[in-house]
Amino acid sequence: MSTLLDRRLTWLAGANAHALFEGRRLGLERETLRVAPDGQISQIRHPPALGAALTHPFITTDYSEALLEFITPPLANAEEALRFLDECHRLAYEHIGDELLWAASMPCIVAGEASIPIAEYGASNLGLMKHIYRRGLAWRYGRIMQVIAGIHFNFSLPDIFWAAFQAHEREQSSLQDFRSGAYFGLIRNLQRFGWLILYLFGASPAVCKSFLDGKSTALPEFDDHTCYGPYATSLRMSNIGYTNRTEKKSGVNVCYNSLAEYIASLTQATVTPWPAYQQIGVKVDGEYRQLNANILQIENEYYTSMRPKQPPQDNEKPSLALQRRGVQYVELRSLDLNPLDPLGTNSSQLRFLEAFLLLCLLHESPPLDAEERRINDDNQMAVALSGRDPRLILQCRHEPNLPLRQWGARLLDQLAAICDLLDGGEPGGSYALALAEQRETLADPERTPSARILAEMRASGENFFRCTRRLSEQHRAYFQAVPLASERRQFFTEAAAQSWQKQRAIEAADTLPFDEFLGRYFLADRQL
Repeated sequence: MSTLLDRRLTWLAGANAHALFEGRRLGLERETLRVAPDGQISQIRHPPALGAALTHPFITTDYSEALLEFITPPLANAEEALRFLDECHRLAYEHIGDELLWAASMPCIVAGEASIPIAEYGASNLGLMKHIYRRGLAWRYGRIMQVIAGIHFNFSLPDIFWAAFQAHEREQSSLQDFRSGAYFGLIRNLQRFGWLILYLFGASPAVCKSFLDGKSTALPEFDDHTCYGPYATSLRMSNIGYTNRTEKKSGVNVCYNSLAEYIASLTQATVTPWPAYQQIGVKVDGEYRQLNANILQIENEYYTSMRPKQPPQDNEKPSLALQRRGVQYVELRSLDLNPLDPLGTNSSQLRFLEAFLLLCLLHESPPLDAEERRINDDNQMAVALSGRDPRLILQCRHEPNLPLRQWGARLLDQLAAICDLLDGGEPGGSYALALAEQRETLADPERTPSARILAEMRASGENFFRCTRRLSEQHRAYFQAVPLASERRQFFTEAAAQSWQKQRAIEAADTLPFDEFLGRYFLADRQL
């Protein structure tokens, strides 16, 4: 008996899938720390020549003034996205002096909490809100966790695909509701199968002891300055990295079974007070410590491997944008920076991810219950900490547990037909080659980025800090070897100037006291 996936693939094979997929878009968001030559986190403000972090569409800051974020627009393919990202790097190196862009996800050297400057966004109410939100993160989780860097992969399919897919599925809802429901099916499957991404692309098997800030760890020592996981793939995605521990303790579970349930459960977390945060206080001695004392200050505080996204209009809340206009794209957030690649990623990886997300979309995706959510979380943690252990067995909800390689091989076999569709039936196409590369990585854990990084450290006799600094210096030389083309420099110069004009306009338009501005923003919860 054919599965739902088989039937959908058969339909696509006869429906000119290459044309249906033609308008798909992908984008990248790459975070990277600016570090001083000695490896310390930069104390220098965000360079004004790179534009206003509040309003620049392509170059901004994440948690810290030193944590750059490069954002590509939605583009047609991996090559275009990587080209744009490359230009952002070359531009940045023209304006950061002798600093380095740190090649790894995990930071080093961290001289305590005070060494991490919180990002500033100007004098407007909106800019102050963004800054206070980050203050709240510091009070709740500490600053050190906030400077972990990653690369986000944004993915969407065109309306022509959604209309054809809806007709094939004989769904009677609106196209917007059908698209949102299908994207949520994709997200649920990403939670089921996303451990494979950590195995194949995890690139944070070691951590500088300064990141641990004196906290105890079960990780063995690589040397006096580095701890590592012998079989770890992504310490960034483990309990050592960026996690939402409070949401787990509070019993709030964000539900991905439908858009309505997602909005309701996420909103509940943003309006429910949490005793530990009430003890911190919100406005103390006239200064805000956090935006509120709820489980989540705002929706973006909830950390997850994938988010449904709809670009907000003005200062619209993300959940309100989703409710009004549905899901426009998904954002994959579980990717480590690969220190062995100057851009932190490459075209083969991006092609594989396109195919993988299509598999998650087309595969049957029943609702998640509490037990399966626990299983998914346990599998992700196991692979993050021990994914290269040949003895690792993963939990399955409705069948016997499976060794990682056996389950991974099954998923890669299912990807073959999707890669063939993306290649337009061309033998040996780029998507088929990307899949073949990951088949080799699944079969041989020593080919994974995490194993290659540990091998690089052992071969060079360098700990995590020294190895990453050397790779960062090599990448700087790569970007500086070929200057940015003059017309592209002009493009970014104009974008920076426009961002400053827009920030000044936002500041000039403010009429409300900040307390009232904040109150009105949170009143939007009543519209949900």
